[in-house]
Amino acid sequence: MSEKRAIVLLSGGLDSATVIAMARAQGAAVHALSFRYGQRHAAELDAAKEIARANQVTEHQIVDIDLRQFGGSALTDDIDVPKGRSAAEMAGEIPITYVPARNTIFLSYALALAEVRGIRDIHIGVNAVDYSGYPDCRPEYIAAFERMANLATKSGVEGDRAIRIHTPLIDLTKAEIIQRGTDLGVDYGATVSCYDPTPNGAACGECDACRLRKKGFADAGLPDPTRYA
Repeated sequence: MSEKRAIVLLSGGLDSATVIAMARAQGAAVHALSFRYGQRHAAELDAAKEIARANQVTEHQIVDIDLRQFGGSALTDDIDVPKGRSAAEMAGEIPITYVPARNTIFLSYALALAEVRGIRDIHIGVNAVDYSGYPDCRPEYIAAFERMANLATKSGVEGDRAIRIHTPLIDLTKAEIIQRGTDLGVDYGATVSCYDPTPNGAACGECDACRLRKKGFADAGLPDPTRYA
């Protein structure tokens, strides 16, 4: 029955909410995995809990990891979040909102859970089109991790089916992602994308994530349900 089960990395953002809806539409029983890793705010985890409930997941685990011990990112350190940047500026270099090795850490936890649960399919909402500044969102990185996963685990070496890392959004624009999710009934008003929300949870509207989100809804011709400051 492993082909009917999937682990989905669930941040509480727009992309991961779309991925979990896509996995459910394919008939998979979803095991959702989120992380409290020392990020600036807990709003995205509250969103993840709501998304998990709405999708009737089989289980939802929130794992505690303190990446603030290392810092090095505007999301885990006392570094200002960039605001008001153009698309060209966003694509110009790896941004300070990149959290060192975050996807590698998250996928490693998902891989461990997959072994314990006897699951072969792991889904992650990385995207390399509208925002390709993160090195751990590229197709070649995902392919390399998948190869490693099948070399480094008992289930990969002895199992009868390879572990697969699914990236259904990797070559979609933000507008295409939003359209797919809308067709599947995703409530984007329940998702959180902002890197620097206000104390009452409103999105700042000017960080890279907010600007890409706004553009995605505009390009899709759909209303943006986000509560902005």
